Amino acid sequence: MSHAEALAAYRALPLPDTTAEHWRFTDLKGFDPDGFEQIQGTVPGTGQVGTMLDLDVAGLATISEAGIEIERSPEGITFAPLPEDHERLYSLVGWDEKFAAHNAAVWQHGLLVVVPAGVELDKPLYVRVTNSVEDGSLFWRLLVVAERGARFTLVEEVVSAAPDLHSYTNTAQEFFLEQGSKFEYVSIQNLSRETWHFATHHARVERDAELDWVAGGFGSKKGKVRIQNDLAGEGATSRVTGAYFTDGDQHLDYDTFQEHIAPNTTSDFAFKGALRDTSTAVWRGMIRVEKDAQKTNAYQENRNLMLSPTTHAVPIPGLEILANDVRCTHGATVSRVDREELFYAMARGLSRGDAERLIVRGFFQNILDRIEFEAVRESLAAALEARIPQA
Repeated sequence: MSHAEALAAYRALPLPDTTAEHWRFTDLKGFDPDGFEQIQGTVPGTGQVGTMLDLDVAGLATISEAGIEIERSPEGITFAPLPEDHERLYSLVGWDEKFAAHNAAVWQHGLLVVVPAGVELDKPLYVRVTNSVEDGSLFWRLLVVAERGARFTLVEEVVSAAPDLHSYTNTAQEFFLEQGSKFEYVSIQNLSRETWHFATHHARVERDAELDWVAGGFGSKKGKVRIQNDLAGEGATSRVTGAYFTDGDQHLDYDTFQEHIAPNTTSDFAFKGALRDTSTAVWRGMIRVEKDAQKTNAYQENRNLMLSPTTHAVPIPGLEILANDVRCTHGATVSRVDREELFYAMARGLSRGDAERLIVRGFFQNILDRIEFEAVRESLAAALEARIPQA
């Protein structure tokens, strides 16, 4: 039984501390994952929490501690609770790491999405995950299969029922893109400032398949989001676009991995973040090119805009290249708001808040331009600007 193996692994693995390279800048002191109750079915009618996105959707699923509810499912595709014996389950996200093991050991409400070969959905699938129990935990799992030539979008929004909810969320996502498929995945995290959030996303992209991924990070207290893309078939491409905004004493940590296994593959990871107050953002990127993955084209960048002098941004790009005919580039910057730009805007009658919003919009514009889905692009732009106080 996988749950038992995963639980044994979870108990055996120590809570990561700052002596581990990948946790050097994310200190989990004071956090006990076993200190949060897993309460089931105790939150009937939590009610609709405000959403950042206004979408016309083909499929709709809502998940909370109370369970999973499929509110709408398009004909001809699988959009249903995830069975515990699914053949692909745990093949990308297993239990070799503390938080992945915790998820594998105790998750109960998962979603399985299978879009059959050649099927194209003209409206997105929408998954809404809400944690709503004080001092509780929510474990959530998603498995997506895009069969040969399928094309579709899935939007996942993870939110809290109250702005000061103290909780622990742990999510695991496994994506399988078969030959020639195109999968657009939008992941929005807008949890409460008292929620510890850990996520492990892992995608396998086969021959000539295309993954287009948007990650928006707005909420949570502290934790880590891991994103791995395996370019496993010749001609596979993946593009990951990240936008985040931190303020107060928030701490966001993104750990990304571009794994090039097959020749003639392309990956493009670009993350931008704005930071205020005493918040911190850590981004660690690794491009690994296996020895047979000739003609790889890989790019990664992380750019941070400090809106307060007391913020802390830590970009850590990395390359591990075992092939000799490749093109790999990376960039990382941390910059302050240009005082001259701010002065120029305010001299023309804008308030400081409006001037900062203008600068933030300009900073994020090229990231926003990468987002094909207009409703998502506009919602993220509005959410980023809304983080600047009016006064």
